[in-house]
Amino acid sequence: MQTEKKGNRIAVLIPCYNEALTIGKVVRDYRQALPDADIYVYDNNSTDETARLAREAGAIVRPEPRQGKGNVVRTMFRDIEADCYLMVDGDDTYPASQAAALCAPVLEGRADMVIGDRLSSTYFTENKRPFHNSGNMLVRRCINMFWKRGRQIEDVMTGMRAMSPLFVKSFPILSQGFEIETEMTIFSLANNFRIASMPI
Repeated sequence: MQTEKKGNRIAVLIPCYNEALTIGKVVRDYRQALPDADIYVYDNNSTDETARLAREAGAIVRPEPRQGKGNVVRTMFRDIEADCYLMVDGDDTYPASQAAALCAPVLEGRADMVIGDRLSSTYFTENKRPFHNSGNMLVRRCINMFWKRGRQIEDVMTGMRAMSPLFVKSFPILSQGFEIETEMTIFSLANNFRIASMPI
């Protein structure tokens, strides 16, 4: 799917802490999937070679000294200008092959956030952390109960999502850590942003 046209600036956002084993592959995979995108790796005090390997793979690398994913995302959202923001993790969790498909509804003006839905595919059978699975289901049920909409949000905590500039520049991030994804989902629902989901 072709989503990158002239004037459509895509920024791939990769918050990182000690991802030396995978970050080079992640940057190369997203470069192949979105050849004209700017790929940003914000290094969150890694003690390994994450920053060097990301730079060698072609990423724009910047430091974020305040520890925690929420702090990293806050700085990324403040600093980076784009027409579509694609957030992923540096541990090679999310498929780069889905990147263009997630960005398309944002670039076409049909969505402010496209959630990469892991839970509608094989996530529960592949994930070996039982408390993680039950926590995911509990949070999902609570959020869908409070915010009734035509379609349920299937994956509240996913780290792969495409976002519009309107969402990114409106979102007042309070989280410091990994609760950032849940906060994003709640903020988008509470403020009536256009949300779409796509199985990954």
